[in-house]
Amino acid sequence: MADTQTIRANTVLPADRRPVTLHTADGLRLVGELALPLDRPPVATLVCLHPLPTQGGFMDSHLIKKASWRLPALAGVAVLRFNTRGTASPHGTSEGAFDNGESERYDVAAALDLVESEDLPSIWLLGWSFGTDLVLRYGCDPSVVGGILISPPLRFSGPDDLTRWADSGKPLVAIVPELDDYLRPPEAKERFGVIPTAEVVEVPRAKHLFVGFTEAVLDEVVRHVAPSAYPLPHTFEEA
Repeated sequence: MADTQTIRANTVLPADRRPVTLHTADGLRLVGELALPLDRPPVATLVCLHPLPTQGGFMDSHLIKKASWRLPALAGVAVLRFNTRGTASPHGTSEGAFDNGESERYDVAAALDLVESEDLPSIWLLGWSFGTDLVLRYGCDPSVVGGILISPPLRFSGPDDLTRWADSGKPLVAIVPELDDYLRPPEAKERFGVIPTAEVVEVPRAKHLFVGFTEAVLDEVVRHVAPSAYPLPHTFEEA
């Protein structure tokens, strides 16, 4: 008989989780984890790019961690998360030093190399805060289906990056908290309006870190990358 459990904040659902090492073109080794569905091939892949490491962002930032804990089992989505150069977390420390979003281009490329070498399907880039700038600057790759931006500050990216995405025709989803510290929904709609395929999703009452809004964010992610699994359930049956 299957046991039904309620999914709580710290629930870790079954997955094939393994540590991985990303190798950058400039010779660094980055610490990461790949989480795959246990009982089926993945239907899509998320490559997660964390918030600003100089402000405490890393691969265990809560939305990214919970995506890896829940989405392989609930939505059949493979999740790669990793520490960008110079970033430390409980999983370990990546080589190199933070470079204000410049040399991090090699980190994004290394992540795409890894998921391509694993022959994983339907690759989406998911960035949060600083990670959204990496998506915008370096993620418009032929292997990438689209991008998901959580709390995009548009701090390290600029108009040329938005134009590149507009020209690509790839979907871009901006999940913007109503009470964000950097870019609120009205301005986000204006800034991303130059991209015909962009969608701005407002999350009422949420702030930049989305504390207390994990389910709303992950539902939006799944609605785009694995729509047959939307909305995500609040319980899980484990055999």
